[in-house]
Amino acid sequence: MLSTFWQVWVAVIVIGSIIGCGVLIQYTSRGQRKEETDQTTGHEYDGIQELDNPLPRWWVMMFWATIAFGFGYIGVYGLGNWNGLLTVEVDGEQVTWTSENQWKAEVQAFEKDVAPLFNKYAATPIPELVKNAEAMETGKRLFMSNCTICHQTDATGTKGFPNLTDNDWLYGGSPEQIVQTITHGRQGAMPAWGPVLGEQGVADMTAYVRSLSGLKHDEAGAERAAPQYQQLCMACHGADGSGSIYVGAPNLTDDVWLYGGSSKDIAFTLKNGRNGKMPAFGEIWDTNSAQKVHVVSAYIYSLSQK
Repeated sequence: MLSTFWQVWVAVIVIGSIIGCGVLIQYTSRGQRKEETDQTTGHEYDGIQELDNPLPRWWVMMFWATIAFGFGYIGVYGLGNWNGLLTVEVDGEQVTWTSENQWKAEVQAFEKDVAPLFNKYAATPIPELVKNAEAMETGKRLFMSNCTICHQTDATGTKGFPNLTDNDWLYGGSPEQIVQTITHGRQGAMPAWGPVLGEQGVADMTAYVRSLSGLKHDEAGAERAAPQYQQLCMACHGADGSGSIYVGAPNLTDDVWLYGGSSKDIAFTLKNGRNGKMPAFGEIWDTNSAQKVHVVSAYIYSLSQK
């Protein structure tokens, strides 16, 4: 909403300009000849003379019609904070027209039109839906519009955002688990162990974590960190480091690293912790949300079914 100052400012400029145009045409019409003549105004350029004739009647009428249209437009669509006479249907009610309400009305009309198609897809189990090429195209469009900013257009992810094309899943890769993740979102949290471990402890734990996946490491440091791993890390990552889908704890025994598997990256994670958030699209999509989640879940599920 505009403040009172800007409301008056906009109104004065718009209405004042329209009235000014009317005054201008009225002023220039005074003293003009009523009939056409051969007399000139004295202006001549390149052999072309300007005749001292009145403005064409059709032109004057169109000018006045434009002014009338301007006032009519304001009456219909409003000006600033002033509401016009036009209304649109939003959420089943007639509301005053605004560009935002117009957008909502168009989106809702579209969602209403496509609802039967989404309902058809939602009635099909995901393992079967992945065989429907049309449904997968729909799921791909939803993915491209909502998910690529984090997971990239090819769904391979980037640092801090999971790769959706492999079989390494933080919270599980079954159809039901994917639906759960997309519907309600996820909140990952890795504690900052720097204050507990200290600099040497972080270095030793880095060595231990790298040892779990067979990477080059300091064996002595890994041996020193083993007891601390059991005390601090086992609850989430498991005694063998294979992780847990119940809390979203990554598997530390493979070669998939969400934030990087170099000594520097692992040490940073141990020292400062990590916080990852997956939005809840069940709340973001306010219409046909369950059906959309079902379709995009099927598309994501298909990406890892090589």
